[in-house]
Amino acid sequence: MSSRAEKLFDTPVADVYVHYVNKIVRKGHKLENLDEVITWLTGFEAPTIKKHLTEKTSFKDFFEAATLNPNAELITGSICGVKIQEIDDPLMKRIRYLDKLVDEIGQGRPMSKILRSGL
Repeated sequence: MSSRAEKLFDTPVADVYVHYVNKIVRKGHKLENLDEVITWLTGFEAPTIKKHLTEKTSFKDFFEAATLNPNAELITGSICGVKIQEIDDPLMKRIRYLDKLVDEIGQGRPMSKILRSGL
């Protein structure tokens, strides 16, 4: 694993969450959608998400505590120029799942599609 990946794994989710918020708000979308996709992906309810953000939980610990949605594997496409389905590291794949969901909110994709409902 590269030191760059290790650095990301040790990064507090709160440090990146603020960028997710800015992206969604800047593009005119609802902040509630961000918490909804995090809940869908991780199984964490809003109070638990807030706790992780307040405690500056690292991505590694955040996803270790999560119960990944079984439909997360339906998240495909590219993020940062890399196809999600080609990422070998399970933690990096989970982080990129979250990045992709945030991108889809920013693009105005319907929540039913973002949450892979009825596929």
